[in-house]
Amino acid sequence: MSFYHRMGEVPKKRHTTFYKPNGELFREQVMGTKGFSGIQSILYHHNPPTQVRATRKFADVTPEFVEQDDLKHQHFKTFDVRPGGDPIGGRRYLLGNNDVLMGVCAPTEPMDYFYRNADGDEVVFVHEGEGELQTIFGTLTYQPGDYLVIPIGTTYRIVPSVQSRFLVIESHNEIVPPKRYRNEHGQLLEHSPFCERDIRLPERLETHVESGEFEVRVKRQSVVYSYLFDFHPLDVVGWDGYLYPYALSIHDFEPITGRIHQPPPVHQTFAGQNFVICSFVPRLYDYHPQSIPAPYFHSNVESDEVLYYLKGNFMSRKGIYEGSITLHPMGIPHGPHPGKIEGSIGKKETSELAVMLDTFHPLKVTRQALEVEDGAYMTSWLPPSE
Repeated sequence: MSFYHRMGEVPKKRHTTFYKPNGELFREQVMGTKGFSGIQSILYHHNPPTQVRATRKFADVTPEFVEQDDLKHQHFKTFDVRPGGDPIGGRRYLLGNNDVLMGVCAPTEPMDYFYRNADGDEVVFVHEGEGELQTIFGTLTYQPGDYLVIPIGTTYRIVPSVQSRFLVIESHNEIVPPKRYRNEHGQLLEHSPFCERDIRLPERLETHVESGEFEVRVKRQSVVYSYLFDFHPLDVVGWDGYLYPYALSIHDFEPITGRIHQPPPVHQTFAGQNFVICSFVPRLYDYHPQSIPAPYFHSNVESDEVLYYLKGNFMSRKGIYEGSITLHPMGIPHGPHPGKIEGSIGKKETSELAVMLDTFHPLKVTRQALEVEDGAYMTSWLPPSE
């Protein structure tokens, strides 16, 4: 989010002396995007962030995409993905292209290290669980329904307090609120489905001065590298600027409705390079006396459509479960299952809850996704057999 914020102690002027009580200088770090022309924040460390004891290649995490023999709609049951690993190492990538990756994670192990994604911004959506996102900018608590937006280059770790389940979207660029909801200064406008009051920034800044051995793993071009420091990486005493992690609850997204069916852009919550993220939330149906609340059949207009189902009775689908992911690729039409159009007529509201990812370049499917695929999904639009 592009509004100014400050936490902790910072000097009166940028790039000037700022001393610790013992007379040593705090170490200033400018962290920004697009060189020096994008948004940025300035952080003040106890230790130089460049002071690395050792580094090595840790792992290649390039997703294993597969070539498919046909073009079809697909359904993946993500609750069948085996839980395991920590909140980073336990990520299981299912779909992706050169702009974005989508995966799920149900960690069973704690993070004994910190992490930094140098490829782009991340959105970690909390399906289940509670805990903390601990970052160099401070700590954010999370709960079910939260979008955790983490800027590129942020050092962090996720610390669940109870069993958690995440949907993870990793971008190769920045993730921001839709442009049509912002004025020239970046402020969210009156017709936006959420506003700055709904944005939760880090709640507290915890400055660590411990010494020892601390690991930070950095992802760059799908390779993770390990860096060892002699000091705790969350040693920031203060920062200010426009770049920082934040949380937005899907429950604070206010739906836009109309007399007749509204197209998916009204559900848009975030925008990335060549993709958008949308929120389907409980809402009143269309109120024209002859309206059909269920969506019309449509061919995706130069985009692949992915839906992650959270809960509720999704009005246009059957055979969908909590944690299901459906992929409707560009080139073939899709729409409501048999009987869903007729069944929606006269209904007043829906309780559905889902996250949608629309990409403007085709998505590839991973081998891990095929392991939990519902092979009968493409034929689920056929009339019921007699």
